[in-house]
Amino acid sequence: MATITLGGNEVHTLGALPATGTQAPDVELVKTDLSRSSLSDYRGKKVLLNIFPSVNTGVCSASVRHFNQSAAGLNNTVVLCISRDLPFAQQAFCAAEGIENVVMLSDYRDGRFGKAYNLTMTDGGFEALLSRCVIILDAEGVVHYTQQVPEIGQEPNYQEALDALENA
Repeated sequence: MATITLGGNEVHTLGALPATGTQAPDVELVKTDLSRSSLSDYRGKKVLLNIFPSVNTGVCSASVRHFNQSAAGLNNTVVLCISRDLPFAQQAFCAAEGIENVVMLSDYRDGRFGKAYNLTMTDGGFEALLSRCVIILDAEGVVHYTQQVPEIGQEPNYQEALDALENA
């Protein structure tokens, strides 16, 4: 299990993120229109996984806005924003914020994504939600970079993630 903090209090996740150089687990998630989408649907493109507890918090929504603006314009790249929010909440957020350059995906049905990537929080106030992470996959679906933010209330290191994305 990994140890992170939420408001300075220790919180644990299921385990370590997938190792760089390994094939990313192919997990099915739910789009805002309730259709299903697997990570393998994006093979052939670099993929930035922006993972967070809930789009209804300030830091989580800031990461969606940031990656919508900075990463979505990159060539042969898709940005997937993943949480356990209901797809309706994700869709409402995007409509209200003018978010059009990322794909929102939900792990609300069974939590398989969080389990496959070992990033589900196992205790604390956000138990069962996804920890804040950025994972970069190359065009073949191989993990190129991982970043698990040590304090849930902090934003990810955007520049480091974007640099990794360019080199994937």
